[in-house]
Amino acid sequence: MAISEADVDADAALIERYLAHQRVQRRLAERTTELYAVHLADLVRRAREAGLALAQVQPAQVRRWMAQLHAAGHAPRGIALVLSCWRGFYRWLGHEGRIAANPVQDVHAPKAARPLPKALGVDDAVRLAEHRDPEADPWTAARDAAIVELLYGCGLRVSELVGLDLQPGKEAKGWVDLEAGEASVLGKGGKRRAVPVGGKAAEALRAWLAVRGEAAGSAGAAALFIGARGARLSAQAVWKLLRARSLRAGLAAPVHPHMLRHSFASHLLQSSGDLRAVQELLGHASIATTQVYTRLDFQHLARAYDAAHPRAKLKK
Repeated sequence: MAISEADVDADAALIERYLAHQRVQRRLAERTTELYAVHLADLVRRAREAGLALAQVQPAQVRRWMAQLHAAGHAPRGIALVLSCWRGFYRWLGHEGRIAANPVQDVHAPKAARPLPKALGVDDAVRLAEHRDPEADPWTAARDAAIVELLYGCGLRVSELVGLDLQPGKEAKGWVDLEAGEASVLGKGGKRRAVPVGGKAAEALRAWLAVRGEAAGSAGAAALFIGARGARLSAQAVWKLLRARSLRAGLAAPVHPHMLRHSFASHLLQSSGDLRAVQELLGHASIATTQVYTRLDFQHLARAYDAAHPRAKLKK
């Protein structure tokens, strides 16, 4: 079944008008508009093969086309982007009075597999924490050691770490009470939580505070962690120093702050098995967010089984 030349021309004109609307009214970037043009050209091709004008497309056809994309090996994220483009086009057609219902509205891409968080092995985490560079500046070395111990020992987000102040107060986002052995941090959603500070982290913090001195500028006077010029240390600076430290320590891959948070959660869960406690310590609003670490823990156990159990492998 073929559609008329008039319908072909009408569809081409609609696509052109829609892309112009995206460029002018929504001020989309040129690259984004080009991607929309590619996705809409694919929509036109599929509609032609089905003998349909664009306004005649139904949800059943859209679902079939999505299944074809999935079978061809397209990633769920890529399929979702195609659907988003088509959905926006048909929404615009609805505003133009060309269709009564959006055929893409209730069609969804396949769910993408949630990637497992990357965590260090216990030995690598300890190696990173205990790494000492004899040529490093003592002031920087003490600060960086305290940062690693807090990130790994307390499971802090990097934003929580750099937000720590020397003293508690109404304006402080967070602070460490060494006598009580706990840190108070302001997490996502403005939720405050208390996190235990272990002996190694407390020892590293005391060593840092002994050499920290007064901040050179008022901008960092209240901050627990400062840079060489006295300003509060930024999250980006922490990323850089961790990357450099991990490479100097001989780790196989560069380490970033969230990897230490993942390591904290994974190692704690392996030792305790207490998912609720890990959820509280991480400051997760939902237990479902924390449950990803059970998958990571099982992966660790599976590797141990494969390596050590006499019945794990088939004899050749």
